[in-house]
Amino acid sequence: MKKLLVAPLLLSVVGLAACAPEDGLDDFNLMVDVAYLPKHAPFFAAEAQGFFEEEGFDVSLMPGSGSTNTVTSVETGRVDAGWADFGATILSQGKGAHVKQVNLLQARSAYATIALESSGIESWEDMKGKTVATEGAGAMTAMWPLAIERSGLKEEDVNVVHAAGESKIPGLLADRWDANLALYVSDEPALMALGEKATILKWSDVGIDLYGNGIVVSDDALANEPERVKKFNRAMQKGFLWACENPEQTAEDFTKEVQGYEADTVTYALKSQCGLNWATGDADDQFGTMSDDGVQQMLTVATDFLGLEDSTELTVDDIYSNDYIDPIRHDEDVAAPTK
Repeated sequence: MKKLLVAPLLLSVVGLAACAPEDGLDDFNLMVDVAYLPKHAPFFAAEAQGFFEEEGFDVSLMPGSGSTNTVTSVETGRVDAGWADFGATILSQGKGAHVKQVNLLQARSAYATIALESSGIESWEDMKGKTVATEGAGAMTAMWPLAIERSGLKEEDVNVVHAAGESKIPGLLADRWDANLALYVSDEPALMALGEKATILKWSDVGIDLYGNGIVVSDDALANEPERVKKFNRAMQKGFLWACENPEQTAEDFTKEVQGYEADTVTYALKSQCGLNWATGDADDQFGTMSDDGVQQMLTVATDFLGLEDSTELTVDDIYSNDYIDPIRHDEDVAAPTK
């Protein structure tokens, strides 16, 4: 891959090119949710360390422009697989998208209310009388009343303003508002790259701990190329967990391709990202798997807060499948392929 240039403040990329495919390898396109951030480092390491090649793939990684667009790109065949937010996937399925979640790489929620450490905000109680910025049509905006309720505050205690995604961090730095609603695996490293320390109020700490991002493929791919999906998932599982156990090398693999972040920022982000790998409950020792209960919780949230129509006939079986992964457990060691 050619090196990608990232402007940390804007969190954008200006180009993408993949390595020339090697003879005999299966070209495979994977789109992530947004422009490249340190949280995406495991994908770069999985490619650089040969996990995909071991399964016969030459993977081209592509930036996204939001999980909904990633899901659409999967359904229309623009890409072979996507890494997308679970809620966005369900909403797309409710509108008729023929896709499934087949590999849960982010089993816990990264939702957070994020303030600068210099703001003096240290707890949810400190949010009283403050202003928080969020994106107008985002899932976190829709779920904010639930977060407020769980935190012990009232909606009138906090002023909410709407801001474009690219303006949230600049607005926070300019003291236009006191906090942002954001994914802490994305925004905290971005603030670190700008020399700022953040206070993170995790929504999971007030009981909002939902499935995050996972691998999405089309129903056509599952019907026509199930073994290809299984092989990709096997490489992705192993590569992701290896990256979490080898943060320094993972940071090196990422910064070779994406400029704008120091290695220590990437390793910090990786620690946060990898802290979301394992689910709780029955599936707490099976990386990548989902449960009916966990998916039903997401389906309920999508209906109650995210705008999924009550009349939809969507079921948990329509949303996900564990049939295309071989779960890896906590006590299993993952070694990089021998080159």
